[in-house]
Amino acid sequence: MAPNPSIFPNQLPPADSGASSISLSALVASVRKHWLIVVIVTIVVGLASAFYTMGQTRVYQAQGTILFDQPLRPLGKEVQTVVDMSGDYLNKKEYYKTQYWVIQSQRLSIGVVQQLGLQRDAAFLTNSPPGAKLPPYSVPVEDAARRLRYRLEVEPIRDSALATVSFSDADPARAQRILGTLMDLYVQSNLDDALDAMNVAGDWLGNQVQSLKTELEASEMALHDYKKDKNILSVSMDDQYNMLRGEIQQLNASLTTNRAAREQIAARRGELLKINPEDPSSVPATDLFNDPLLARLRSDYIAATTQKEVLLASGKGTSHPQVAAAQAQVDTTKTALLDEVRNVQGAVDHDFNVASRTVAGLTGLLEDAKQRALELNLLEIEYNRMARAKENNEKLYGIVTERSKENDLTRMLRFNNIHIVDRPILPRRPISPNVPLNIGSGIALGLALGLIGAIGREQLDRTLKTPDETERELGLPFLGLLPLLDTHVAPRKPYGRSRRRRDPVEPPPDKDVPPELMVHVRPTSGLAEAARAVRTNVLFMSPDKPYRTLLVTSAAPGEGKTTVACCLAVAISQAGKSVILVDCDMRRPRVHRIFGLDNDIGVTTAILDADSLAATVRPTSVPSLSVLTTGPIPPNPAEILHSDAFERLLANLQEQFDAVIIDSPPIAPVTDAAVLSKRVDGTILVVRAFGTRKDVARRAVRALRDVGSNIVGTILNAVNFEERGYGGYYQYYYYRKAGYGPDRVPPAKSSPDAST
Repeated sequence: MAPNPSIFPNQLPPADSGASSISLSALVASVRKHWLIVVIVTIVVGLASAFYTMGQTRVYQAQGTILFDQPLRPLGKEVQTVVDMSGDYLNKKEYYKTQYWVIQSQRLSIGVVQQLGLQRDAAFLTNSPPGAKLPPYSVPVEDAARRLRYRLEVEPIRDSALATVSFSDADPARAQRILGTLMDLYVQSNLDDALDAMNVAGDWLGNQVQSLKTELEASEMALHDYKKDKNILSVSMDDQYNMLRGEIQQLNASLTTNRAAREQIAARRGELLKINPEDPSSVPATDLFNDPLLARLRSDYIAATTQKEVLLASGKGTSHPQVAAAQAQVDTTKTALLDEVRNVQGAVDHDFNVASRTVAGLTGLLEDAKQRALELNLLEIEYNRMARAKENNEKLYGIVTERSKENDLTRMLRFNNIHIVDRPILPRRPISPNVPLNIGSGIALGLALGLIGAIGREQLDRTLKTPDETERELGLPFLGLLPLLDTHVAPRKPYGRSRRRRDPVEPPPDKDVPPELMVHVRPTSGLAEAARAVRTNVLFMSPDKPYRTLLVTSAAPGEGKTTVACCLAVAISQAGKSVILVDCDMRRPRVHRIFGLDNDIGVTTAILDADSLAATVRPTSVPSLSVLTTGPIPPNPAEILHSDAFERLLANLQEQFDAVIIDSPPIAPVTDAAVLSKRVDGTILVVRAFGTRKDVARRAVRALRDVGSNIVGTILNAVNFEERGYGGYYQYYYYRKAGYGPDRVPPAKSSPDAST
């Protein structure tokens, strides 16, 4: 058997490799291995569910259907009922859910209990089948109502306004009676609630009608008093607004006209004030056209002045009578002209004053009209407020009066939107227990529990069992396995296996021959084939530089390291090589007992006296195989094995023999194996099938790695091939029992080194 090349012998497995992944094939193997657990648990749970189902009380279910209808409007669309579902989808959904809760409410259940006297019905309270003889039994009404609600169910019918109401009971007739009473009481309760709500609404509307009537009358009288007080009875507010608007327009036009006239007069007045009294001829011509007298006097004045200037120009002096007469004429016309100018100025001043008073009067009238318009605006605001109050009271009074009449008509109609579509009928078949379903579920549950138990028991087994598992957990090459052969040692049973006594795979030839020498006694047995396969694998591990010294150890006591060491030594000696088996287990030596020797001399005496080595090495019944027992047990075995004298002893043995096989103590309890592993060419770790725990084996590998030893590989010992998990490759070797009955498997190709 060649080593697995996928395993790197110089690399430890990861720290969490013990929690190996669970593959589907591993689960299947676990189930196949513990199939009896699966079968037993499935049968037990299935039978338990069957007995439990048969012992259950049969329960019947009565069913009825209720319709939640949209409210009719016999009085027209404006008449609203107390329950209105004309809104959106959410409102309808909330209404339906509310009704479902009402059907299962405590109030309705109490009504059913009181009507049927269920609080004193012992059969109902205990949910007993018909005909059961029960003592008198009663509970409070509320308690009986809670029991009724517990058995009541309401299930809406999808995409409809219907709902199915169900009640479960051990008596089908009682279930029908209780559910029918409940549905009738619910319909009547819905109608009574609607009528109660309408009565309350009618009383309230009646009170509101009287109150609104009083308020309407008061608002009408207040509006009348206000119009009378403000003298706005004959003409409406709009007409008064129009009259004021026309008056203001007329006053504004007159004021504008008079202001223009006043400005004209003021302009004439200003021009007259510019006249120079010393030169009356400067009077404006425009004024002359407006006053003929003033124009004539101005002409006379200008003519007299001209005549005077002519006389003076003719050379007459100022004292000349003609000049004097002309001067007198000038003075007379000037005086007359100035007097007339003053008269004109007085008239203009009078006209200006009149125009100013007219403008002032018109301005006052206009301001008075504006003030009256503002006051009228304030009157209109108050008037409109009182009018609105009156109109609102009138509208409210009309609406409330109308609704009061409609409510009275609706109350007289007594309409109910809840209807019973299907009344409950007498149920014929029970709904529980469902015998096929319960038994099938019990079988399925038992199967699941059985599978979980089988897989769980397999996963709880933390020991190494198969070659693949050994390689995966320890990260070391697998060198081979040896079958279970010792009848005096009870084999470790895997979980889930029968505890009946089984024959070992390889029984010893007789009681006088130790099983460790069976490779020599029966060279054609399966054990011998397995030992030779291990020998071949060890040689293949280092073909260029064969191992001269090999240490055989184990993680814990009782794993068969001494048996493996003996079998390996015999197998190597059968290949024609000189082999010495050295017993370095100075804690519990066994080699001398296997070969029937005393232990007076051995390793310890050879270390103390190198010349006595020839006497301490003793031959055995196996050709080419010698043994070196431990000799007297020293108090300090570790120091002896760590000494230079022991190293010289190993060197002498290597010179005399082709192979040195050393049996050592386990690694876990003592350090002897770790010390020895540094002095040999290779170390073989023995693992007992279903005996060595994974964590203990990993600690042993780590201890050997820590001291730098060369671990050749692992050997799986004490394998019981009647268990599952071992391939047919090994069956040819390990099921052959030459001389002990027929072979269990057909002959197959022999081991590669069988000829040796």
